[in-house]
Amino acid sequence: MPAPEPSSVPQPSAHHQPSAPARDRYDAVIVGGGHNGLVAAAYLARAGQSVLVLERLDTTGGAAVSTRPFAGVDARLSRYSYLVSLLPQKIARDLGLDFAVRKRTVSSYTPAVRDGRPTGLLVGGDRTRESFAALTGGEREYEAWQRFYAMTQRVAERVFPTLTEPLPAREALRARIDDAEAWRTLFEEPIGVAVERNFTDDLVRGVVLTDALIGTFADAHDPSLIQNRCFLYHVIGGGTGDWDVPVGGMGALTDALARAARAAGAEIRVRHEATRIETDGTHAEVTVHTPDGEQVIAARRVLVNASPQALAALLGQTPPEPAEGAQLKVNMLLTRLPRLRDRSVDPRQAFAGTFHIAEGYGQLADAYRDAAAGRLPAAPPSEIYCHSLTDPSILGPDLAARGYQTLTLFGLHAPARLFAADNDAARAALLKATLAELDAHLEEPITDCLALDGNGEPCIEAKTPLDLERDLRLPGGHIFHRDLSFPYESGTTGRWGVETAHANVLLCGAGAVRGGGVSGVPGHNAAMAALS
Repeated sequence: MPAPEPSSVPQPSAHHQPSAPARDRYDAVIVGGGHNGLVAAAYLARAGQSVLVLERLDTTGGAAVSTRPFAGVDARLSRYSYLVSLLPQKIARDLGLDFAVRKRTVSSYTPAVRDGRPTGLLVGGDRTRESFAALTGGEREYEAWQRFYAMTQRVAERVFPTLTEPLPAREALRARIDDAEAWRTLFEEPIGVAVERNFTDDLVRGVVLTDALIGTFADAHDPSLIQNRCFLYHVIGGGTGDWDVPVGGMGALTDALARAARAAGAEIRVRHEATRIETDGTHAEVTVHTPDGEQVIAARRVLVNASPQALAALLGQTPPEPAEGAQLKVNMLLTRLPRLRDRSVDPRQAFAGTFHIAEGYGQLADAYRDAAAGRLPAAPPSEIYCHSLTDPSILGPDLAARGYQTLTLFGLHAPARLFAADNDAARAALLKATLAELDAHLEEPITDCLALDGNGEPCIEAKTPLDLERDLRLPGGHIFHRDLSFPYESGTTGRWGVETAHANVLLCGAGAVRGGGVSGVPGHNAAMAALS
């Protein structure tokens, strides 16, 4: 991801701020002004602590920002992270956030070709049962779907509230879930076993499996259960599993968090990069590179809203091996939504939820095998959604009146290794193949619908894991900083899952236990650990 541009609510520019922090000693210095760092800052400042947030970029927000990526075009896109699932209402209430989300009218649409005829699976609204029957020829898959997701919702209701509590022991979480089949399905055996046990249709199986593969490079039967951890985080959000659209884009959330932190008394410094942390476990000093030179700031404790690799580097330690990111992120602005070959579904319905491409169960397995062997997938799987259908406020009035729409595409099984030799060439080849898979289900090429920017160029941008690593310092381009963990004590975690080897240094980024996603949970938990 390239360096974020200013988000929709202007931030004070660096030259309008004092050249140095207001003091040289703080109760807490927070390294990184992403959404988790801002959550931690707001909680600590509201508790009466002196707090300084250091952000190396020109604005806060990290990967959760709204930008205008296309020259001369008044469209504010959630450039990197784009939906809200894991942000607890507790955090929004505690911090008094001026921020809203909207429900999507459709959960998902997956186009397919059966017997030479274009068709698909529409989930959501009052057509779900009918769509399952038309695709699969009976009631079995629909009934299995209802049972399976009733199970995941019961798990969500029990697990989600624990994310902002001290880490439970494994057996305590198991007892809380109180469902042997659900525990086995999600925590003990590869998710592929449950998918194959519960469903028979290849397309339905693929739709279920996709939640296990977002930002996670794994096979359905990976014995490490990394795919199960990813699946769990994608179905427990809010205690319902819903993925909601942030009104105004992701930047609206991080702008609200920055306002809450400042209102509570936290000081935020942009273009201030922490380069070293020294600590004896009780007192710490943070060396900071600023526009005016180098400074050293003392703190009782330091919270690091960055990756475990960045934390190790700041402490002068050998960083752990980075995990491998595995996604292609594409932003588009269209003059109109494309027509579908499946005429039974209106494009506004199809793109309102998650539009699945090349995500049949067999297709996902083939794509994984291709990528694991070092080849770009022959049929790259991806998911698309249209933010502007649910929230047109991200478009300028003229664009909205003319029917313009945004599309966000997230490609799966695109590990960083595929781009190592020639990032630009691999990016172009994968984007071309990905759009071809989409075009196979459209009556017109998606490129015919692209708007043009102020320079006459098509409004489309693509980011690989290497782009994300370069511009946002995501290790290996991994959107979760490292592989996700199950939300219970593992023997190496502290009470809150944010502790490090140093008593007064805490990890409050996505790499914490119960990190990953746009949640604010690591920020909350680091603040709770600091206050306790």
